[in-house]
Amino acid sequence: MSARRVEGGAGGVVVVKVGGRVQQDAALAPALAAAWHTARAGGGALVVVHGGGDEVSSLQRLLGAEPAFVGGRRVTSEGDVETLRMALSGSANKRLVSRLVSAGAPALGLSGEDASLLVARRADGPLGCVGEPAAVDIALLRHLLAGGWLPVVSPLSRDAAASAAAGGVGALNVNGDDAAAAVAAALGADELLLVADVPGVLLGGAPAPRLDAADARAAIASGEARGGMAAKLEAALAALAGGVARVRVGDLAALADPARGTTIVAHHPHHDDRAPGEGDRSRHQQQSLTAPPLAAHGV
Repeated sequence: MSARRVEGGAGGVVVVKVGGRVQQDAALAPALAAAWHTARAGGGALVVVHGGGDEVSSLQRLLGAEPAFVGGRRVTSEGDVETLRMALSGSANKRLVSRLVSAGAPALGLSGEDASLLVARRADGPLGCVGEPAAVDIALLRHLLAGGWLPVVSPLSRDAAASAAAGGVGALNVNGDDAAAAVAAALGADELLLVADVPGVLLGGAPAPRLDAADARAAIASGEARGGMAAKLEAALAALAGGVARVRVGDLAALADPARGTTIVAHHPHHDDRAPGEGDRSRHQQQSLTAPPLAAHGV
């Protein structure tokens, strides 16, 4: 995948994924708004993808259903899809959008279902209406970014098998990290930033400053990274394979500090005395200057 720029801007695209717990922090909206202003000042753009698992679970219980998980993944029935629409694409999305607007950013809320922005294929196994990203139609995102808006995306996605004749709920529950990785790859983003409630990928009890793809795979295989962190590393690997220049995992402070958190790249640079990430950004910028216009594609 070629690295590309959003039409109308000279800077790069950053995709930020914020988890549900981080969304409870009052400092999130001002930090995201500041990151958006910084990106715009440099001719770039920002896209936010959010999760909200705790909010989904709370609403399920309020409605009399007990959340169920298999291997850390949520089991999603057809009835649960309506709950996801209310919790993720409804309250979580609109609350974050409202806070961002109050913080001075022109945020606009979307779900993956809108205009088939995110299309997913049902995953194998016992999870029900759960999917994996299959395609991203970024025409709408291009339009919004060129107009100076801040898209805020719920990861609930359109089912690739959905049709008027087939019936059904027409949507699939997609992990927010996976959705963010798919969006970042489709946009040819300079960076995917996965904002969590930890300062980075913890290896040996401390945040690792830098990993390459082989390191990330080894951390997953050994079990040192497990659960939600393993999911983040898997999403990071998918983003890198899709052409994203680098991925970072960090806490809220990583929004303002590009050196904070764990930086994940495809390969460690060899014999390179530049600052971490500088060589990757330089190569990415050179590719971007001659790349063709941004086009929608599947991931």
